Amino acid sequence: MRKPLLVLGVIAASLLAGWCGHAVAPGLARPRPVEPRGALYDWERISIQRFKEAAPSVVYITTTEERSRGFFSFEVVEVPAGSGTGFIWDTEGHVVTNFHVIQGAARATITLADGSRHEASYVGGAPDKDLAVLQLAKAPPKLRPIPLGTSADLQVGQSVLAIGNPFGLDQTLTTGVVSALGREIQSVTRRRITGVIQTDAAINPGNSGGPLLDSAGRLIGVNTAIQSPSGASAGIGFAVPVDTVNRVVPQLLARGRLERPDLGFEPVAPRLVERAFGTQKGVMVGRVTRSGAAARAGLQGVTVDGRHVVPGDLIQAVNGKAVEDWDALLDAVEALPLGSSATLDITREGRKQRVAIRLEAGREQ
Repeated sequence: MRKPLLVLGVIAASLLAGWCGHAVAPGLARPRPVEPRGALYDWERISIQRFKEAAPSVVYITTTEERSRGFFSFEVVEVPAGSGTGFIWDTEGHVVTNFHVIQGAARATITLADGSRHEASYVGGAPDKDLAVLQLAKAPPKLRPIPLGTSADLQVGQSVLAIGNPFGLDQTLTTGVVSALGREIQSVTRRRITGVIQTDAAINPGNSGGPLLDSAGRLIGVNTAIQSPSGASAGIGFAVPVDTVNRVVPQLLARGRLERPDLGFEPVAPRLVERAFGTQKGVMVGRVTRSGAAARAGLQGVTVDGRHVVPGDLIQAVNGKAVEDWDALLDAVEALPLGSSATLDITREGRKQRVAIRLEAGREQ
C-alpha cells in the first residue's frame, strides 16, 4: 500500500515543481512578457500628488428629509433626500458645500476620507450664491483644511482638478482646464451668480459642492452645476469662484447669513425702464423707503403728477462701473464694505448727476 502512495507523491511533487517553474502544458500559449512602463510623465505625477494632498479634505454628504408615512398617519419618518460633496474649511470642523445640496434637508451626515461618519448641523447659507456651511457634531483631530487660492488671476487654458462623489462614487478625480471665465448661472433663488468659472473637467450629479483645484492644489472654485440635456457631464461644468467663497463663508460663520446693503428702494420693472429711457440701461428707482439709504442720499423714485407718471432716477453706474440691471447693481454694492459709501451715476430728468449713498446692512440675502 505504501508504494502507490509513494508514486503519487512523486507525481504531485513533479507537478508542483513544474507549476513553480512556470511550466506550461503542451498546446497552451505562454503569457506575453510585460513591457517596462518607465517613469510617469510630469503631468501624471502632479495629478497624483495633488489628489493625494487634497483627497483627505474632501467629504461625502448625504441628507435625509422628513415625510409622513401616509395621508392618515401622523408618524413622520426620515427618508434619503440626496447626496453631494463638500470640503473641510478649517480645523474646527466646518464644511463648505452648495446650498442646493442641503436645501430642505432634515439631517445631514458627513463621511470623511477615512470612512468615518459624522452627524452635521447647519451653520448658515447664502442661497443667492449657492453656498452653505455645515459643522461636524464632533470634529476629529488633525482635520486638513483645503488650501485656498484666488480666482482673480485665472486664465483660460489653466489645468484644473475636480474631486467629488459623482453618483455616490466617493473620492473620484477628474481633470481638465479652465474653459472660460466670467460666466453667469442662476442660483436656487433665481438670482444670477456672476464671475463663474467654466471647466471641461467632468462634473456630474454628486460633484456639487466639491472643490475645483488649480495645478498647485489650491481651491479656485466650488463645483456647482453642469449644462447638459441628459443631466450627465457633457464637458461644460461651472464653479463658484473662490474669491466669492472667501468673502461669503466668513460671514456665514459669523452670522449664519450673508448681509448685503439695503439701498432703501424698490426697482422698477425693466420693461418700464425701456419705455421711459429707451435704449439707456440701468436701474430705475421705484418706491423709496422713508428714512432709508436712498432717501438720505436724495434719490428720487417714481412719482405721479396728475395723470402723468414721472420716471424715477436711473442708476447707471456704481463707482464708475456700469450696471445694467438689478442683479448687476447688487453685485456691485455687495462687493463693497458695509458702512462705506458708493458713488452712483444717475440720470434725472435727462441730466447726468452723481450721488453718494451710504451702504448699510439690510435684509438677509
